[in-house]
Amino acid sequence: MVKCIENIFTFIKDSITINIKTIPIFALKNKKMEVKNMFKELKHDLPASIVVFFVAVPLCLGIALASGAPLFAGIIAGIVGGIVVGVASGSPLGVSGPAAGLAVIVLTSIATLKGSWEAFLMAVVLAGIIQLFLGYARAGFIAYFFPSSVIKGMLTGIGLLIILKQIPHALGWDKNAFGDTEFFQRDGENTFSEIFKALDFLTPGALVIAVISLGILILWDTVLIKKHKIFGMINGPLVVVVLGIAMNYFYQNDILNFSLAADQVVRIPIPENFASFFSQFTFPDFTAITNLEVWKIAFVLAIVASLETLLCVEATDKMDPDKRITPTNRELKAQGLGNVISGLIGGLPVTQVIVRSSANINFGGKTKMSAILHGFFLLISALTIASVLNKIPLASLAAILLMVGYKLAKPSLFRQMYKLGWEQFVPFTVTVVAILTTDLLKGISAGMIIGGFYALLHSYRNSHHLKEIITSENGQKVYHLILAEEVSFFNKASVVKALESIPSNAKVIVDCSKSVSISYDVVELIRDYRSNAKIKNITVETINFIEPAA
Repeated sequence: MVKCIENIFTFIKDSITINIKTIPIFALKNKKMEVKNMFKELKHDLPASIVVFFVAVPLCLGIALASGAPLFAGIIAGIVGGIVVGVASGSPLGVSGPAAGLAVIVLTSIATLKGSWEAFLMAVVLAGIIQLFLGYARAGFIAYFFPSSVIKGMLTGIGLLIILKQIPHALGWDKNAFGDTEFFQRDGENTFSEIFKALDFLTPGALVIAVISLGILILWDTVLIKKHKIFGMINGPLVVVVLGIAMNYFYQNDILNFSLAADQVVRIPIPENFASFFSQFTFPDFTAITNLEVWKIAFVLAIVASLETLLCVEATDKMDPDKRITPTNRELKAQGLGNVISGLIGGLPVTQVIVRSSANINFGGKTKMSAILHGFFLLISALTIASVLNKIPLASLAAILLMVGYKLAKPSLFRQMYKLGWEQFVPFTVTVVAILTTDLLKGISAGMIIGGFYALLHSYRNSHHLKEIITSENGQKVYHLILAEEVSFFNKASVVKALESIPSNAKVIVDCSKSVSISYDVVELIRDYRSNAKIKNITVETINFIEPAA
């Protein structure tokens, strides 16, 4: 325990600064190489970080609103997720921040703590410490147990969810800055009914901005970027944001005969000075550490946030054009460090977020510098240009997110998964549908159940091999039952079926020479079969069969 605590403090120290006396030469060289590579790709990472920044602003605010937390808590989590987690993480393309998947947990947790935001912050700090322990306990291996079909289904489901949730914003129906994350909502509406309801509140000014913005993004991706390298240097989404600000200005000054309401643009708190900016930070109630409910919430946050992060890590690595592998244990440590700091200064819990990560990849990010820069942009903007950001129409951001959603859920992916066969297509489809109709974790769980069913089916089919090898001189048929390397109790039914298929007056050789592990249930089955085979005049011979203990 003491050693583990020492490791945690060492990790925190090394994540913030490099102590040359305590770091071996080879580690220092690796660190220098990593930093050098980050700055080497700055021409790609800087434009990508700007896109992620513009995507992050409404998400930070919207998730804070949905969580029942102070709006600035979302901005704090975004800053910490970008700078702190970005520096400590080993993920080259993952971007962290407040996650929609935790919004309901945060909302109910604050209510459980009788509305005490400071007590909840203590739970966030404890959750981060638990994640640090998980990282040093090497619990990151859990990520490798999720099948590819479920990961692709998760990405596609999130892509479709982004599209469906952003359509109302493109039409001008801005009930909140992000939209409810669940299909069936607390107000009795669902995702599709919200879209139809948005038609009744259609704002022409928002629709015009969204359509033009979407047209620019499509044209940029399919035509312009191939025509001249200057379009590769200038970021399409940045053009869309600038255009949105300009059109909003034209609306406000009656140059164009449209208008936008106050809730149809970004809304970020505007500090009057440094003092008012820092007054928005909140410290946890350290006396709440004795509250059992705080510890329960901390464990739930740590487990759910870790699972979301590991799933996003797996998905992000699959989207990485260079196919780099993120060290999952280091990622858990980085997320733990992020949550400790976020909780200490009044922020929401953070995880790696697939929406931001996919935007980072789709718009050219190469190293984790893009994630770090987006965190600095959030910090600087909150300090200096909050009033400018508050002029960005949500319709412009909706257009950017619609493109991100499309790139995650391209129709060609459905055809590709179908061609791979039912074993891949069914878990993929179930994951997509379940995410759309429930939530992220339930959708992944449904996909895992179906994936597990196919794994058991494989195990059922591949437990043994039965063949008729010879006919002896006296006319007796001889069967050779070769057991697989691993035979579990799931295989009991298939082994029974094989033995029952052997006709009377035959001989069967049960060959266990290739088996490393045989379930006791199957061993007992073979022993009982050998005793009862005499009734059908069947001779049973075994090879390397280990008798069960009496």
